[in-house]
Amino acid sequence: MPFIEIVETMPPAPERVYLKDYQPPAFWVRHVDLYFRLRPKGTSVTATLTLERNPDHPNPDTPLILHGQGLSLITIYLNDYPLNDKSGEYTVTESHLTVFNPPPGPFKLITEVVIQPADNTALEGLYLSAGNFCTQCEAEGFRRITFYPDRPDVLAPFDVRIEADAA
Repeated sequence: MPFIEIVETMPPAPERVYLKDYQPPAFWVRHVDLYFRLRPKGTSVTATLTLERNPDHPNPDTPLILHGQGLSLITIYLNDYPLNDKSGEYTVTESHLTVFNPPPGPFKLITEVVIQPADNTALEGLYLSAGNFCTQCEAEGFRRITFYPDRPDVLAPFDVRIEADAA
């Protein structure tokens, strides 16, 4: 009988965050409009974030950095102007969206992303369980729904619209 070695892999240990290292957010989110087009595969989420720079942040030139995981960016607009990654206006990685040179005053950032609730086995963000759409956004699950400064000291009122097949 051949020998089979089973190796269990552990997820990486969470990064420790210390209160002594706390920095205020560079931007405040003043309002959020979310528009969901629910589908098990290929849910579209359009988010309109009304933001403004935090005047108490120590570095006034900090770019806008938003968290995001498992998101496919479709479009991005800054104050109704489409941004272009080829010209260095923004970058997207597996964990962040960075918008360089946001305006100094209040502005709107509009993103459309596609997420895959049927394939989301992390049970964070938007996922399917027994055929039902479920959400889990604590403590960092919202970053699996749309790009957002996913931290507990950034709060905003939300208006949400959801469209789905009636069945």
